[in-house]
Amino acid sequence: MAVSYSKLWKILIDQKMSKADLRKKADISPNTMTKLNKDEEVAMSILGKICKTLNVDYGDIMEYVDKE
Repeated sequence: MAVSYSKLWKILIDQKMSKADLRKKADISPNTMTKLNKDEEVAMSILGKICKTLNVDYGDIMEYVDKE
């Protein structure tokens, strides 16, 4: 499965929030932020923290992409 978090980065820009700010506010580890930056899968619990922090839904921050 392949995911893209490009929607997440656009939301951060719209909310004038840096990735570091998100990491601190959502209590996400640096390793998890690295996975997000590389469009790698992360746990649903992490995505839930991000959604709660940004007041958005899962589909607002990520999407499935077909890598074929």
